Amino acid sequence: MPVTAPVNPDAAARPLSADLTDGLAELALSAEEADRTGEPDLAAVAVLRRTGLLGLAVPRRFGGAGADAVELNRRVAQVAEANASASIMLFQHYAVTSRIVEQGTEAQHRELLPKLASGEWLAASAWSETGAGANKKNLSTKARRLADGDWLLDGAKSFTTSAGIADLYLVLAQTGDPEDRATADTGYGAAGQTFYLVRSGNPGIRPDTSLRLTGMRGSATGFVSLHDCRVPDTDRLGPVGAAASIIARVRESGATLGAVAVGLAQAALDAAGDQAARRGLLAQQSVRHRLVDLATRVEAARAVVERAGRRDAPDPGIATLHSKLFASVCAEEVCAEAARMLGSAGFVETHPVNRHGRDARAVALMGPTNDLCRELVSMSWNS
Repeated sequence: MPVTAPVNPDAAARPLSADLTDGLAELALSAEEADRTGEPDLAAVAVLRRTGLLGLAVPRRFGGAGADAVELNRRVAQVAEANASASIMLFQHYAVTSRIVEQGTEAQHRELLPKLASGEWLAASAWSETGAGANKKNLSTKARRLADGDWLLDGAKSFTTSAGIADLYLVLAQTGDPEDRATADTGYGAAGQTFYLVRSGNPGIRPDTSLRLTGMRGSATGFVSLHDCRVPDTDRLGPVGAAASIIARVRESGATLGAVAVGLAQAALDAAGDQAARRGLLAQQSVRHRLVDLATRVEAARAVVERAGRRDAPDPGIATLHSKLFASVCAEEVCAEAARMLGSAGFVETHPVNRHGRDARAVALMGPTNDLCRELVSMSWNS
């Protein structure tokens, strides 16, 4: 029994096609299997490719839907209700697509965007690495320019979502002196870093999905190594050494991991409501009121995420950080309370609410982590 506040039809996302409605049901089924096995959820990827979801962030002239951040967040939340691993793969695809739209050359637009729009290609971010810290300031991955103008990348990335599944990786590498302060400190990334678009067929890139996760187990989150990975300069994204400023502008896009958390919180709330109905507990005022309190928190998180997507706050970047922080904390708390409401069912390992709780915890730890969100917001008070 979904416990959901009425939706303003003027603010709702576009109606789902029948194919996408069926796709959401498929995503829910594949989520259970992927969580059990810990293997990449290939069935979910097939649904994302087939339903047109991958094309939402691509402008219409390149075959996409030209959706704004409000709709992207709503779709991510919608997918997260059914399958959180699929939603994080979708979110990362939107993030890379948006960077290409904003920073790419016309040639990159013509070649890459139609493939990203059609579902032929899935994109992934490869920024994190062991020892770099949550703020990505100490990268060991290096990019060296060759005499012919191409680049040679060497290093290793960790916690890359869609590793081994993605067709295109947005790789963050050090190309200059990180101590050079010619670029202002944005709190995330460092001076002398550059983005590269590395295709999965490049012989110098090797994914590894042997990492065993407790949450988002179907997201193919793992390692990506780069050894003598030759990348043409035409696949560099944005100016050399300007990645930190690009990263700083990402927050202002309005797309937020808080959307994944909202979907998870709604799924946990629905599970608690269904269980209460089946056990005849809705006759008890105390149970009904607990559900109302949880529903109110979910709606508050949804509102914060929607505000981030509208980008109408005095500082849109700070609003996006708040949305990720608030919604992920809310999701963890709602999942925990829902598990308590389930009674003995909440102690069953395979109950969906336990998967939702583990997935919600994963969102809190994804970059920017919640602690880094707090630090970035606090830094703004001194500016």
